[in-house]
Amino acid sequence: MIMCMNSLSVYDKNTLEFVTVAVEFCGWLERDFASDRFRFVDQATKLLPLLYLKASLIPEMPVADEDSGATGFITEETYDLLRFRIADLLGEHDSYLDTFLPDMAYSDTPIIAFISENLADMYQDLGNFAYLFRQGHEETMLQALQLCVATFRQYWGQSLLNALKALHAIRHNEDIHLQSGSEA
Repeated sequence: MIMCMNSLSVYDKNTLEFVTVAVEFCGWLERDFASDRFRFVDQATKLLPLLYLKASLIPEMPVADEDSGATGFITEETYDLLRFRIADLLGEHDSYLDTFLPDMAYSDTPIIAFISENLADMYQDLGNFAYLFRQGHEETMLQALQLCVATFRQYWGQSLLNALKALHAIRHNEDIHLQSGSEA
């Protein structure tokens, strides 16, 4: 009976839609967006809410065992390369003040966070998830899904929302002109 429940979780409509959006997110970040800040910010403000919605619709399931064998595919080098590409593209708009860090309650000074780091963190979790899910072994797929859902709830869901808030400000701030090809 447990195998049947696992199969339902892996092949659930909401799970498959999440997988589709997660793969699209990773593919979007992997494509070359080197010179078009406006298009990047515009697409991010559309894709991130969809990713959050699809992740939040995944059925409840037990939390993955940390020693489940779900190993990482995204290397530190890939992570850093992506983070630096995004930071370079966003320039001075990459940083924002983060108010949701637990340390903020004890701090008199603002804590600076970076959109590039948020997106690279998400890419790492989602890229590892997508790689493992594509393997097609139900047990591995389930473990990858459980781990991804756990990290969404504990970490990258908040990172997504923080980055989205900062990207929204960039996209819709009248003082920042992000027209295609222009510098702000």
